[in-house]
Amino acid sequence: MNSASEVQSLAMKLPRRSRLKLASELLHSAAPITSPDEILREAACRDAEIESGKVKPLSESAFWSGVARRRNRS
Repeated sequence: MNSASEVQSLAMKLPRRSRLKLASELLHSAAPITSPDEILREAACRDAEIESGKVKPLSESAFWSGVARRRNRS
């Protein structure tokens, strides 16, 4: 069986589209199973943090700037 580093080396030789598909499938397989109730509880907690002032939400422009920075790194 191949080690993770061998698999990674082989994966890096794939075309970009194939690497993105593989990455998506790997992330999906590793992601925790989350129920709709868990998602709603998390959203309520985050909303409460914003309402209390514990955290400050990003502006839309700050959000998209962060997205652009991450895109440029890949």
